[in-house]
Amino acid sequence: MKPHIHPHYRQVVFHDTSANAWFKIGSTIKTDRTVEFEGETLPYVPLDVSSASHVHYTGKQKDFTKEGSTARFNQRFGRFLGRK
Repeated sequence: MKPHIHPHYRQVVFHDTSANAWFKIGSTIKTDRTVEFEGETLPYVPLDVSSASHVHYTGKQKDFTKEGSTARFNQRFGRFLGRK
């Protein structure tokens, strides 16, 4: 590999502020902020959404196939389906 062309890979702390979850993972992201985490001073990046707070991963996502479109359709037009 050529020297000095790859980004600096290091341990970084990501903080999901909406779920108050902390993640220490390897990353090449650039940041000027640092935080004391598990006895180490590491680069710090705050996040609004992560797997700890995203509705797809937490299971709090609405399932529109069961309660959304069909229920709304039947509520609006269900009275016409019974007529012949």
